[in-house]
Amino acid sequence: MDLRVPGPTPLPPPVREALAAEMINHRGAEFRALLAAVTAGLQHVLQTEGDVLVLTGSGTGAMEAAIVNLISPGDRVLAVTVGAFGDRFAEVAQAFGAEVSTVASPWGRAANALALEDALARTPHVRLVLVTHNETSTGVTNDLRALAEVVGARRGEGGPLLVVDAVSSAGAIPLPVDAWGCDVAITGSQKAWMAPPGVSMLSMSERAWAAAERATCPRYYWDLRKACRAAERHETPWTPAVNALQGLHAALAMMRAEGLEAIYARHRRVAHRMREGAKALGLELFADPAHASNTVTTLRVPEGVDGEMLLRRVRELGVTLAGGQGALKGRIIRVGHMGYVDTADIDRVLQALAAALG
Repeated sequence: MDLRVPGPTPLPPPVREALAAEMINHRGAEFRALLAAVTAGLQHVLQTEGDVLVLTGSGTGAMEAAIVNLISPGDRVLAVTVGAFGDRFAEVAQAFGAEVSTVASPWGRAANALALEDALARTPHVRLVLVTHNETSTGVTNDLRALAEVVGARRGEGGPLLVVDAVSSAGAIPLPVDAWGCDVAITGSQKAWMAPPGVSMLSMSERAWAAAERATCPRYYWDLRKACRAAERHETPWTPAVNALQGLHAALAMMRAEGLEAIYARHRRVAHRMREGAKALGLELFADPAHASNTVTTLRVPEGVDGEMLLRRVRELGVTLAGGQGALKGRIIRVGHMGYVDTADIDRVLQALAAALG
């Protein structure tokens, strides 16, 4: 089965081989060497000299970890949302007592930097600005650099922290964490990193660590201060997902060998093939083409076609795609193309779609 959903993504042979390795002592020298190598690889791809922490849990878990370590109940948070995962980030902050305001764009459209600037001007004492870099529910990539410049302009004493959900962008779409002033960037192993689910990764700036010392939200498992102290010894505070980390280590070696610019170019090439091939089949893109994602393509289900039936037909032809979420269920299909993917994989997707559509 050709898995082409927005995550989990297919695993390359070296990663599958690493996953089959013997279990090791998570408090031993071999694991410490593994974690040190993984951390260095993550810093290289994220282009940061700051701390990168490895957590056992999903991307949503890392989003919660960011929230509970950075705010106190009653703090003001501004959430930039363009889809389901932006909404989820806002809901996590609300669950821990934040006073959340949203800067929302219609699904399929990217966030507007001027709208964010206006919202910040109207909302004093904002602690965090939450941004989803790449929204897989709609196939939109926000102009994170422009949004970061707006937040950075208010980076004086007490200015907001920029917290980025980069779960489906990091490792496939340019994300220079330090250069763009991202205080926290969150990602997950099962996306462009070509590894299995179970590990989330999170970068922290010095400003973020200062906020973590002031924050009063309850935290124990997700206490990033504990994770940082353990990381100094190349350990984790709790039992890690050892096999997933072994797979991630193998994937990072592949990424370093390919090179960041080549990775970004491959994802651009693959996304272009997918979009142009879909249009040739008469399918309409859901996302604004100016901000269409290079890791997931969203397509409108043709009028008169049952979206769920279309997905079943494609699956019978050996390709698994994803449907829409929420109000978009049955109205769009989502094609994931991040990580271990090239144009030949997209050609198989297009062939299956052509056959399923008749």
